Formats: sequence, structure tokens, C-alpha cells
Amino acid sequence: MSRLCDGKRPEAGEGQRRSSADSDPVEDDESDVRVMESDVKIDMFREEDMEDDDDESPPERLIVVGICCMMKKSRSKPMTQILERLCKFDYIEVVIFPEDVILEEPVDKWPLCDCLISFHSKGFPLDKAVEYAKLRNPLLINDLNMQYFIQDRREVYRILQEEGIDLPRYGVLNRDPDNPEECNLVEGEDHVEVNGEVFPKPFVEKPVCAEDHNVYIYYPTSAGGGSQRLFRKIGSRSSVYSPETSVRKTGSYIYEEFMPTDGTDVKVYTVGPDYAHAEARKSPALDGKVERDSEGKEIRYPVMLTAMEKLVARKVCLAFKQTVCGFDLLRANGHSFVCDVNGFSFVKNSMKYYDDCAKVLGNMVMRELAPQFHIPWSIPMEAEDIPIVPTTSGTMMELRCVIAIIRHGDRTPKQKMKMEVRHPLFFELFEKFGGYKSGKLKLKKPKQLQEVLDIARLLLLELGQHNDCEIEEKKSKLEQLKTVLEMYGHFSGINRKVQLTYLRNGQPKASSEEEDCKREGPSLLLVLKWGGELTPAGRVQAEELGRAFRCMYPGGQGDYAGFPGCGLLRLHSTYRHDLKIYASDEGRVQMTAAAFAKGLLALEGELTPILVQMVKSANMNGLLDSDSDSLTDCQQKVKARLHEIMQKDMEFSQDDYQKLAPTGSPSLVNSMKIIQNPVKTCDKVYTLIQNLTSQIRKRLEDPKSSDLQLYHSETLELMLQRWSKLERDFRMKSGRYDISKIPDIYDCIKYDSQHNASLGLEETLELFRLSRALADIIIPQEYGISKAEKLDIAQAYCVPLMKKIQLDLQRTHEDEAVNKLHPLYSRGVMSPGRHVRTRLYFTSESHVHSLLSIFRYGGLLDVRTLSLGLPRGHKEDKDQQWNQAMDYLSAVTELNYMTQIVIMLYEDNNKDPSSEERFHVELHFSPGVKGCEDEENVPLGFGFRPASSENQDKKPNQGSMEDLSQDQPDQALPFSDPINIQRRSPMIRNRKTGSMEVLSETSPTQSTKGCTSHRLFPMGSRQSPEIKPASGLGFEGCSMVPSIYPLETLHNSLSLKQVDQFLNTVCESSSEAHAKTMKALSGLFDSQSQTSLYSPQQPLSSSGSEASLRPPSQPLWHGSVPSSAVSSAGPSSPMTESSALSFSFSE
Repeated sequence: MSRLCDGKRPEAGEGQRRSSADSDPVEDDESDVRVMESDVKIDMFREEDMEDDDDESPPERLIVVGICCMMKKSRSKPMTQILERLCKFDYIEVVIFPEDVILEEPVDKWPLCDCLISFHSKGFPLDKAVEYAKLRNPLLINDLNMQYFIQDRREVYRILQEEGIDLPRYGVLNRDPDNPEECNLVEGEDHVEVNGEVFPKPFVEKPVCAEDHNVYIYYPTSAGGGSQRLFRKIGSRSSVYSPETSVRKTGSYIYEEFMPTDGTDVKVYTVGPDYAHAEARKSPALDGKVERDSEGKEIRYPVMLTAMEKLVARKVCLAFKQTVCGFDLLRANGHSFVCDVNGFSFVKNSMKYYDDCAKVLGNMVMRELAPQFHIPWSIPMEAEDIPIVPTTSGTMMELRCVIAIIRHGDRTPKQKMKMEVRHPLFFELFEKFGGYKSGKLKLKKPKQLQEVLDIARLLLLELGQHNDCEIEEKKSKLEQLKTVLEMYGHFSGINRKVQLTYLRNGQPKASSEEEDCKREGPSLLLVLKWGGELTPAGRVQAEELGRAFRCMYPGGQGDYAGFPGCGLLRLHSTYRHDLKIYASDEGRVQMTAAAFAKGLLALEGELTPILVQMVKSANMNGLLDSDSDSLTDCQQKVKARLHEIMQKDMEFSQDDYQKLAPTGSPSLVNSMKIIQNPVKTCDKVYTLIQNLTSQIRKRLEDPKSSDLQLYHSETLELMLQRWSKLERDFRMKSGRYDISKIPDIYDCIKYDSQHNASLGLEETLELFRLSRALADIIIPQEYGISKAEKLDIAQAYCVPLMKKIQLDLQRTHEDEAVNKLHPLYSRGVMSPGRHVRTRLYFTSESHVHSLLSIFRYGGLLDVRTLSLGLPRGHKEDKDQQWNQAMDYLSAVTELNYMTQIVIMLYEDNNKDPSSEERFHVELHFSPGVKGCEDEENVPLGFGFRPASSENQDKKPNQGSMEDLSQDQPDQALPFSDPINIQRRSPMIRNRKTGSMEVLSETSPTQSTKGCTSHRLFPMGSRQSPEIKPASGLGFEGCSMVPSIYPLETLHNSLSLKQVDQFLNTVCESSSEAHAKTMKALSGLFDSQSQTSLYSPQQPLSSSGSEASLRPPSQPLWHGSVPSSAVSSAGPSSPMTESSALSFSFSE
């Protein structure tokens, strides 16, 4: 029975005399700080009560629990809620020590209690609390002496280390406040050295005092440099980005390596060693914006802890002797690391936690104190009352995996210059950075580039005294080297690189650029590359595409599309969205990936913090990078043949059509028709370039326009350099044309006609048209002319990526236990029980071309034919949808920026798990950004997920990103064949604005019974007839940013087995590539080899029976699971510590 107290000790029998009417505590969730009125069964101690204290305690007297902390804490909503529940225990009474008593009275005047809940917060006199505990010796819920340690991060880390708990690698820098200069800190540009231990950026700098929340994260220059400054939440901010790159020079700090956590932190709250509640929140380091709900509370999501994490929670609770204890977990690279222990803290806004916490604390107090008070009490046996939540049923399939391969966004033109160097200073540099190991060297870091610039400046000074022709040639190159390295006035971001290659006998032959007298002996080939940075338009494209991509996921449409926290965002925060983003090591690709992540996950602020936390890169052994300088033999031959065909000064003959376009691709044939005579076309292009450079020169002479600012802070001077270099290089001294320069010419004119159209230069459109026709032949054909060559070259580029995709698809149906959520906690989520894996691969044109070649020519549909037992080439073997998709692909002229290849895996839970129909794969494609004048001749696909053939109306629907109709509940759809399951159609095309549209799911109007197979893929039906007219927004809403073509479905009824067999065949057909792959993958998947996925431990009911681990074959949530499954760990079973459990998160 709870007690309404006036602060006096109860008299004999008083406990029994209370009427039960008094015992209902008032439930009031409204305010956070509450005044305790007398009708709540919690005592506020009053001074005068001390005198009447009655020492004769009868056996039935109540157990007094004292709350000794600052008023802000004792009157907070969580404390009030928990204490009200604690009072429901018949023999427990709660007394709150008033703040003025704590601060001003000596401890012998403090109220008496049998059990003390006391904890430090700002302004709390911990020394007095320790003194009180010595005087009265109450049962301590949280040890007081350990709270001194919790205030010092060095001590916290020491204790964690002694307990064998995983921590980030760290070093402690102690500074004497009197002479802060004397300390063991060496600061480099991209690292610090603390006591001899090196911490490369990104690293974290934490003040040693745990009360100081000013934690800084420093980013490497390659990601843009600067730092993120974290602080105690102020309004809706918890951190801010700063350009400052050097560490703080006063105060003592812990330096630790930065953990890439995919943007979420896990907060764990223990109540005793056997109970832990965990929730995720957005990491403050990501963009510093605090997500708040409609009541202004920070949004947090319940999280499942793994058995290993529950063991960590137990260890932390016992090591720090804090029954109620909060700590932070970072989940990174398949492991969980503790990065902070906060001591006493409660969960906010979780009724379930309030119930559980009061129950655990009450039972703990009774277990310890009831015997000595002779109170008859035993641990209650309670039936756990949890409703069984049925799984999703009906013919709706569950989305399990989304894999997308995406080309980077709009960039500045790529430029390069080659020169042969023999000066000893270059050889010294080559040796200094380890060039002799492989004969090649890439210099990207600011320090390295600075050294190259110093050498160039020095040599130019020396050359100033000479005047001989051979040196003149060198001089112009050195000047260009100097100019490019001096651009922007600093080396930030990843926008320039120098490559050095060792040539044992000098350069083999004079190229078009270099025809000076040959010299003997070794030399270095210096290649300077610059440009190719992601433009602001490229960032917007990537971010918008990320935003539109959300609609692929359940709950991404309808009323909820505009709000963070639903569909994908909700999925992501609850750890049921297993997202990994990979990018090649080029700056533009990494920044595209970061901008896409920003749109996908509704982040804000700078891209640098997002890049560092969300994007995995650092050349993953050829997964997404290709060493473009080492072309395969096949590619060399193909290039030579292309050059030969394109050097004929005559109209293309029938024979040339055969040679150049053996696949008969319409896009190639059309371009050849435009060109007719390749040399004449090159002549025209050359004349147009000359015309363009002379126009730019005239502008430069005009004082009004000479200092014009062009797009992305380019100047007319730089633009002229760009074009005159192309003019020099395109036409060689022999009078022939260097065909390999055509992609660069197209690149430059495409850039200028989009971004610098305001200059009003004449004849740019004609130059664009002709160079585009040439590029539409050269670019795709450099990846192979015949099918066999296309496959051969494609395999050289992307077998590692194909293997990785195959693993992604296989792992999805193996990892039932990793990230699924307890159904009770997902009732608020729009589609419970979802667990989706997303893998995004950002890369360059070469990988996208190669991957598409493999899907087109690798025989994906042949696998199906053979499995049906039909001979290859049999007329039934030609799948009509696939044929139409192939026609569409061969009409696509260019794989532009933001091209996407998307693979989606669905699971039909009604089909037998071993059946081929259980998993269903769809393949989608978009050619990326629209070109300047694409509207008229754009090839038509069949929309995204074509609907059934009865809806034959061809009306293109209007709609826009802003235009979202109601979300409707999933409806089962009777169908005869899995081909035309009508699901959400996230993107439709709008013929008028061409913007990417988002569509809600529509209820199917007709059943698809009786459809004949050859009419399943109609031209029309874009779904939802009720979309309002387009508002013209969409991607065009941002000026100068071309819109992106919507996804088109290439095939929507492949089985997983079929795709798996296909990937096997393709990968194994190239044994050489296969060997390369295994090397690449061994690094990536080491952590997976021993993965053993158990469902979370079942908690113990209070009776203390052994916790059991369910074998992985069983479905995760079957039948009733005890309610504390999300929160409590139960005493860890012996198995938890055995070597059988090696937990890791799947790649």
C-alpha cells in the first residue's frame, strides 16, 4: 500500500488503516517539472518533522526510499512517473530531500531513509551525499564514490578498459594549465600524434571533464577539412560545422579515432545488471540538427540490443556500481564500442520503461530490505501479457533489398596534361613517397602537391636564365603545372592530382603533345589532372534523387511523404534499415554519395560530416575504382580499331556499319547517319573550336567582359585555356585527328552550353550536336564493339562489383535476426516488421557502362530458358518484356550523370521458403540527367513497374514531387503470375516538365486474372488516375539543374535463383578476373566469414530461469515474446560468453 505522508514516520498499524481510495496516484503527463501536491503519495521532507521523529519502528513499518538530488532532476517528468509507480508497492514510501536542505543543512539534519537514490548533476554537493551515506548507511541504489570517477573521462575509459569492454582507440593528452605549451602533442595537417601514437583524421577530441560537452570532430582535407563542434543541445542544434582544422591548444583532452556509425548513436539505459532499454537517435555529429516530434521532444527510436551488447550493459552497470546508468554505444564495422558513461539517467517519454524501471527498482529494494524489516514478501510471478502480432499476409510482397549503382552528378570538365620530367628533384620526390615500390605514384594530399608546386616554381626560376627551344617546350608545361596548382589559392577538397610513372628508357615515342628531341636514360611521366569536381548543380541532382529514392520504400508516400520519421526515415532510425553507401575514391563520386545520403535521410548542413560518417570509400580493391591508365589488351585493340575506322575521309559504307555497330544499336546507327564522313565531321568540329576560342579571345580584350565570373567561379582566362588546349591536342601535327579527345570536347561543350549559355557564344549548339554524335559512338564503343568484346571489357571492370551484388542478394534472406524490430514497438511504424537492406554504389561512367553490358549481353534470360529445358535460341526463349527492354536500352544514347541501375528483391511470405517463387527480383534503369535538347528524341521505356495489360490507356500522368495523394493500406491483389504485381509506383514520367514524379500507391481497379503472357507489358498505364496537374516543380524547381529521367523497369519477374545463377556464370567465365575478385573480396568480407546470427536473447522472467538463444533457422518473432525483450537482457546465459557467438553486422 502506498502512503500519503506528512513527513512523519508511520505509527503502528497506520499502514493498514489507510483506505484504498487514497492509494491511486494521480497520472499526469503534462508538465516536465511538477510541484508535488499532497494528494500524490510522495513525501516532501519538512524541517519541523525531524523533531517528532519516532524511533520505535513496528515490524510492519514502511521502507523509506530517499531521493537526494537537485530539484530539477527530482521533479522531472521521468522521475515523477517512476516514483508514482514505485509508491504502488505496499511497503514502500518515497521521501524527496528538498534542494535547500541538501545545499544548506548539515547532513545530520537530512531526512532519514533506508534506501538512498542519490546522484550528481550540476551544482550537487556530492561530498555531502557521501558523508550522509557514511552517517546513515542506507542501501545505495547508485554508488556515490564511483560518481567522482564518472566525472572524469580518463577514469571512465580506464575502468572500461579494465573490464575488457571495447572502446575506440584513444590517447590522453594532459596539459599543465600553467605552461600549456609543454605537452606530448605533434599536430600534422591530417593527423595528430599524442604521446607518440598517431591519430589520422577523422578523429574526436573530448575534454577530460565529463561535464564539458564541447567535443570536436576533425575531418581530413580529402573530405573538405574543418571540424564539427558538438555541444549540449541548444534549441534544435546539437553541433555546428566549423572551417577550423587545428586542434585546441589549451586544456587536457582525450583523442580517439572516429567511428563510422552510419549516422545514429545508441543510448542504453540500465536498471540493474539484467535490464537494459536502448534507443537510437540521430548522431549529433551528422548535421547538428536535433529531430523533434510535435511536442518538441528529441525523436528517438527503440532498438534491439544483441546478446553481446546486453553483456556490455551488464558489465558497465556492475563496473561503475550504478544500478540506474546511461551509456552511449557506437555500432561501427560490425562491433559495438562504448564511448561515454553518463551515470544516473532515465529514459524520457516511454511508459513501458517507467513501468519496468519502477518494477525492477521496487523488487530490488524489497529483496534487499524486506527480510530485515520482517516484511512478508516474495518476488511476484507475473504472466507477461503481450498480444501476438500477426505477420504481414496476403499476396503483397515484402521489400527486402534495394541495390543501386549510380553514376556521379554533374561535374566540371576533366582536364589533364602530360609531361616527361628528368630533373633530380622529381626523382627525389618519387622516392620520398615510395614510388619505386610499384613504379607509380599518385599525389593528392595538399602537402604532396605543395612539394610539386615548389619544384615547378624553382625550375621556372632556373629556366628564366636560359633561352633554348627544348627548354621552351618544357617551360610552357611547367607554367601550366604551376598555374593549375596555384588555382583557388589553396589545396582543399579533392580537385587536383599528380601521377608519376617511372619510365626505364624515357617515353616510347613522341606524342602529339611532345615532339622534342629524345634523350636516353630513365625519366618520369608526370600526368597532372584537374577539374572534374562535382558542381553545385551536381549536388542538387544527387540530393533530389536521394529524396525521390525514399519513395521506393514502404510508407514513403501519401500524407507522410513530406515528414521525416516515416517510411524510410523511420525504418532507418530503428535499425531496420541496414544501409551502406560505397563510393570510389574520386572526390566527385564521394561528394555525390554524400549529397544523395543527405537527401535520402533528410539531413541538413555541410556534406563533409555526412561523407565521413556515411560513405565507405578508400579504394576497396577495385570494387568501384578502375585504374583507367592500365587498360586491358582488349580495350587497346578496340581503341585502335575505332581510331582506324574514324580516320577514313569518306562516307560510312555498309561495311563500316557492320564493323562499328555489329549489335545494330539504333543510337549508334543514328549517330553514324548524322556524321556520314568522320574526317569531314572532325574538320567541322575543329573549325568550330577555333571559332569558339577566337570569340573568347575577343571577349577577353573587351574591358567590360574581361573579368566576367563564369559558372562555379571559372574565369574567361581559364575557359580559354581549356578550349585552346583541346584545339592544340585534337588536331595532331600530322594533320590527323586524335579521336581520344572527342569525349573531352563533348564534355566541355556540354558543360558550357548548360552552365555558361549566358555568354551568348555563337555556333555552340552546332558544336554540341556534332561532338555529341561523335561521342555517342566513341564513348560506348570504347567499352567494346562486338558483344564478346563488350563482355570481356565489362568483366575486367566489374567482376568484383558483380560478386558483391551477388553477396548482397544472398545475405538478405540469410540474415533474419540482425536488424528486425520487436513487433510491439513497431505498431506506430506504417508497416511493421520490415527489415530492408540497402546497398548504394556510387561510381564513374566506366563501371555503369560495364555493368549494363553484362546485364544486356551476359545472357540473363538464357539462364531462365535453360532452366525451362528449352534449347537456346528457341522461339519461346525470347522473353517479350526483356526484348522490349533491350530495344529501349539500345536506343539510349548516353549514360549521363546520375545514371542508375537498380535491383530490388522482394519476398513473398506466402510461398514455401525453399520455392523459387519465394524471392522475386526486379531490374530498373534510368539514363540519368536529361541532355540539353533531349525532349524530342527521347527513347520510351515502359514506366516503373508496368501495371496489368487491361489498363491500356496511354495518358501520361501529370504530378510533381510536391503533389502526393493519400497513402492507402496495402491490398491483396489476386493474380495468376508474379509478373504484374501492382505495387507502389514511386516514379512516373511527366511528358510536360520531365521532372521526376512521386506517386502514391493506388488501389488496383482490376484483377489481373486471365492475362495472357504476351500482353503483360503494355506501353501505357502509368498508374494513379487521380494525380493533380503538375505544378511545374520537381527537379526543375532549382535553376540550371536539369531533371533526371524516371526509372524504367527492364524486368519485373526474375527469380532470385535465376539472377544468382546468372551472376555466377558471368563471374566465373573470367577466371583471371575471378582471381582478382577473390583478393578484393577477402578484404571486404573478412568480418563476415564467421557471422553467426542469433535472435536476441530471451529475457528471464523474474523467476530466474536460464535465458535461451533460439537457433537461427526459426523465424524471429513467433508467438508471445516476453515484454521486456526489447529492454531487458536477463542474466546472461553461459552461452553468451562462449566463442560460439561472434557477432557482426552484415556487409
